[in-house]
Amino acid sequence: MPFRCNGQNCRTTGGLRVLLLLAGVYHLLLALWVNFWPFHLFDFLGLPHPNHPALWRVLGMLPGFLGIALIIAAKDPIRHWGVSVLGLLKSMMTILFVATAIVRGELPTTALVILVIDDLIWLPFFCLNLWYALRAHAGIPPSRSVPYSIDEASAVYRVSDGRSLAEGAAEAPLVLVFLRHFGCTFTRQILRGLQELEQQAKQNNASLVIVHMLQSGEEINYLGQHSDVPRIADPRCELYRAFGLGKGGFYELFGPHVWWRGMIAIFKGCGIGHLAGDGLQMPGAFLYHQGKVIASQPAHTAADLPDLAALFNTRSLS
Repeated sequence: MPFRCNGQNCRTTGGLRVLLLLAGVYHLLLALWVNFWPFHLFDFLGLPHPNHPALWRVLGMLPGFLGIALIIAAKDPIRHWGVSVLGLLKSMMTILFVATAIVRGELPTTALVILVIDDLIWLPFFCLNLWYALRAHAGIPPSRSVPYSIDEASAVYRVSDGRSLAEGAAEAPLVLVFLRHFGCTFTRQILRGLQELEQQAKQNNASLVIVHMLQSGEEINYLGQHSDVPRIADPRCELYRAFGLGKGGFYELFGPHVWWRGMIAIFKGCGIGHLAGDGLQMPGAFLYHQGKVIASQPAHTAADLPDLAALFNTRSLS
């Protein structure tokens, strides 16, 4: 792990602090360069000098402010992760602006050299800092060093109707839908289609049970008209672990597929809420009956939604 945590205090243990310090020094030197030698960049790119060099100097001071902030943040990158957000936004906006200008012929291709030195080289470090900060603050540490077995967890965890998971699964097959945190746009998408999931489960002589990561009772604020759906509270994610659902990596949580599906969900009105649960926890769906997992559908990315038709077809083939 690239950082260590003592309670709520997490600090990096690798070279990220040095890299952010170098990024800060670079941006500070860039601001000094633009202010003391404002025409060097234009001469390098073969462009005419600006008509208002004073305005160019003022704009050149902005990287300096970012550089000072990065130097301060380098002392504790995880605590001051917001500075990396500013650096990331600055780099992405500059990349977009310069790339567009090159395509349109407004800047020569030699501007790519500036783009690499000024933005592309620092972009991975800003992303890395944000990833470390997310893992340090968004994840919920397990309360047990050794995970429950499915049998142990089924005896311990209780459905909202009072039965243990083992008792409920002994009576009829249960479709266990493990959710991501309630602020996730994909969880919101699942909740919008909860009635359809319940109907699909009933058509296959099974019962739907959702598993969430809040304290029992807190989920009511998010379920709305579906507050009567059977559910299990798992604030420490131990039931998730028992069924083999772990934490997502960068690709599983922020890969291209996740961004694409996320934009579609947001366009459909699912929206995004505040973090309500473990932001790293992966979802999944399982068909569970009489102590056995009959069919499983662990998510490969955060965007994977439960497909009950495929889940029941898998059961019929096994």
